Amino acid sequence: MFSNTEDELQVAAHKLNELASGYSMSISEKKTKAIAFEGTNRKRCKIMINNKLIEQVSPILQQIEDRTVSRVFLLSKNLRVRIYKTVILPVVLYGCETWTLTLREEYRLRVFENKVLRKIFGAKRDEVTGQWRKLHNTELHALYSSPDIIRNIKSRRLRWAGHVARMGEYRNAYRVLVWGLEGKRPLGRPRRRWESNIKMDLREVGYDDRDWINLVQDRDQWRIYVRAAMNLRSAVKKLKVRIYKTVILSVVLYGCETWTLTLREEHRLGVFEKKVVRKIFGAKRDEVTGECRKLHNTELHALYSLPAIIRNTKSRRFRWTGHVAHMGESRNAYRVLVGRPRRRWEDNIKIDLREVGYDVRDWINLAQDRDRWRAYVRVAMNLRVP
Repeated sequence: MFSNTEDELQVAAHKLNELASGYSMSISEKKTKAIAFEGTNRKRCKIMINNKLIEQVSPILQQIEDRTVSRVFLLSKNLRVRIYKTVILPVVLYGCETWTLTLREEYRLRVFENKVLRKIFGAKRDEVTGQWRKLHNTELHALYSSPDIIRNIKSRRLRWAGHVARMGEYRNAYRVLVWGLEGKRPLGRPRRRWESNIKMDLREVGYDDRDWINLVQDRDQWRIYVRAAMNLRSAVKKLKVRIYKTVILSVVLYGCETWTLTLREEHRLGVFEKKVVRKIFGAKRDEVTGECRKLHNTELHALYSLPAIIRNTKSRRFRWTGHVAHMGESRNAYRVLVGRPRRRWEDNIKIDLREVGYDVRDWINLAQDRDRWRAYVRVAMNLRVP
């Protein structure tokens, strides 16, 4: 029963009780509850049935909220993340395989996920001011190590596209995919199509061919692209590192076996490599000031675990030196080496040998032993000078 005043509610309860007694029924005083509020504030009221006071309770929404809040904060953060991934996320992403998303809609989905994650992980006390603040996006991504909501959507969309493209011609889903609209489209920019999203997702993972339906027929290859779409954040950095190693570094170090480097030139090569690696891995948000900053050299070495460009140069120079020393006297490269060698280049070889622990001047005889020389070549590659 509902009423605007306490008196009206008392009259309605009395009439209902009298009507029920005519049918040999009565209102249970223990099971009946009264709720009274004015606006958002709770209000006191006294309702009597059979000369007994009815218990008054708080509004039901407030009860649910109080119980939920008190119980949620008792859960661990890992359990909250698990609830988000197994309960909330499947509801939000229901049917996302058929969505046609614009950049604005992707942004709104990211905002939603960041809000949920901030509720899960809570606030953070600033180490400088001592005040509580919201977690930055980079901090959220570090705490929530799983792929974000957009990665989930794109991976599921590619998986569903593979199923549809492999269906037979008698299936309606396949007919809709390959069917072309007839007639003249209206003026203005065309609306984003579902297939356009598929092609954009494939470009992000490194596939730029228009005929993606033929690619789908290879299930193993398509599965690789589906997984890459899910883990694109780490895959992109790995791809950039691979491009740097196979394309940029090969061009920069072309002919480095014959270079005569000074310390200044080695320093310039090191600076060049650090600039490229910083471009690949991006900036980092400082935990103290909260501002983005460049990665320090030690952080770069931890992320880019491969040998530095100077190590590459010295290893290649060692390898080429071994080849030249193995040549016969009829080869011009050997004549240049033992006749009137370029003093500075051989000085580089001797300096490199001293760095790896070999301080004998007659290094040409050492080069005749291929196994020992190969060992020095490997040491030069993996040597990290403090």
